[in-house]
Amino acid sequence: MKVKLLYFAALRERFGTAEETLELPGEQSRVAALIDVLRGRGGPWTEFFATDYPYRVAVNQQLAGLVSPLSDGDEVAIFPPVTGG
Repeated sequence: MKVKLLYFAALRERFGTAEETLELPGEQSRVAALIDVLRGRGGPWTEFFATDYPYRVAVNQQLAGLVSPLSDGDEVAIFPPVTGG
């Protein structure tokens, strides 16, 4: 299964890309499995996806949680914490 990943704000610089296509094993998965794959890359990926680091995920432009299902061709956006003033 392939999903398109979009990285926003400071994540583009941190990861060195604004988007990528990632192949996940199996025909169905969940957001948590995707995060595990990304965390396993090491370096800034492991640091950002540490279990206590706040981030948001959207699947096909809908906010999603770790248990949200993923399907082939889904678009997954990942956002860092946002502050405002």
